[in-house]
Amino acid sequence: MARNGAVTRKSIMDAAQALILETGFSATSVDTVIARAGITKGAFFYHFRTKADLAEALVERDAAEDLHLLEEHLTQAEALTDDPLEQLLVCMDFYEQKMEALVTPYPGCLYASFIYEAQLFDDRTLGIVRRVFSVWRVRLTEKLKRIMERYPPRIPVSVETLADMNLAIAEGAFILSKVNHDPKAVAAQYRHYRNYLHLLFAPDPKAPLPSAARLQETKLDAVPAGS
Repeated sequence: MARNGAVTRKSIMDAAQALILETGFSATSVDTVIARAGITKGAFFYHFRTKADLAEALVERDAAEDLHLLEEHLTQAEALTDDPLEQLLVCMDFYEQKMEALVTPYPGCLYASFIYEAQLFDDRTLGIVRRVFSVWRVRLTEKLKRIMERYPPRIPVSVETLADMNLAIAEGAFILSKVNHDPKAVAAQYRHYRNYLHLLFAPDPKAPLPSAARLQETKLDAVPAGS
């Protein structure tokens, strides 16, 4: 068990996450997870004492991946430009590109699935979701405050709710993608958010929307020949 423990644990978690996104947490039983993962009941309980323990592990894994991706995209954007507006627009461009590559409808959001059935979880599990949302708000608010120092918005806006707008759009887009069987719905909504930020802050809203590809080309063009 120890040798293949990590593989088995991942199989259990992957199977459980797929089932939760398909049918919800309450409808996902230990037996259905075992059947989907193709393991024994003993293997399941070796890794997770209860279904609640599995849920906590799932949301912890999702949170770690989510926040890692956010920091990765922000770091990549900051390496391309010193302009905070361009940085945020490029960060959202990375998310749009990721969603544009989908060929099947987005399966849904584990956070939303757990929030819908909040009564089934203890505060520790739901606290992980709150922590992730708080980090998103803090990181985007930091960026938006720097943007507003340089580019006053065209209409009055609340920096915190503007940061939260990103999560609100993403969660709604996940539902649209699933209900309408549209794999491009999430990318389209990220594009709308980028457009809104551009129209709200950019000195010239008619200028091309900054993108990772365009900034990379600009950096290459700035490198002297033969260097």
